[in-house]
Amino acid sequence: MNKISNYFRESYLELTEKVTWPSWLQLQQSTIIVLVATIIITALVWVMDFASQNLLKLIYSLF
Repeated sequence: MNKISNYFRESYLELTEKVTWPSWLQLQQSTIIVLVATIIITALVWVMDFASQNLLKLIYSLF
């Protein structure tokens, strides 16, 4: 039981004293970067899906 309480105590101390939390501005900038990257990757996947779908339709129509 002592190990468990010691673990929680050390975890709390590490989170409050040793961790460097981002500022509000840094958090906003990181969020915007993630959102933009997500939109770009989603668009790329959509384009590849659309292109492969049309290519397969063309191939299937030949037979």
